Amino acid sequence: MIRRTLLCLAVIAAACSSSSTTPTAEASDIYGMTHVWNLNYAQTRPWHGNYYYAPYGQPTALVVPPTVSMRQTYSWGVSQNLMYPVHHQFGRNASSPGAAGPGQFQPTPNWPSHTDQFGIYYVRGPW
Repeated sequence: MIRRTLLCLAVIAAACSSSSTTPTAEASDIYGMTHVWNLNYAQTRPWHGNYYYAPYGQPTALVVPPTVSMRQTYSWGVSQNLMYPVHHQFGRNASSPGAAGPGQFQPTPNWPSHTDQFGIYYVRGPW
C-alpha cells in the first residue's frame, strides 16, 4: 500500500513538473544603452581633436579592439590625468589620407603639456 501511494505521488509530481512552465532567466543587453550613446555621440562630433600627428600632418586614428570602452589621458605639471570613453567606431568606408584640408589643425607644441596634443586619437576597431 505504501509503495502504491509513493508510486502515485511520484507519477503526479513528475506530471506536474513537466506540465508547468518554469521561468527562464534572461540576461538583458547591459551594453545596449551605452552603444546607443556611442552612436549618437559619434554622429554629432568628430573623432579627432585640434592637433595633428607630426609625421602625417593630420590627426591619426589609433585603432583599438572593439571591447575598449575607456581611454586615459595624461598631463604634465598639475595632475590632470583623466579617463574618457571611446565613442567612435572605425568604419571600413573611412576616407583615405588627405581627407582634411591643410592648416585646419595645430601642430604639437614645442613643450607639450598633455597627451591629446600629439594628434593620435583612439578609435575602436570594426571586428
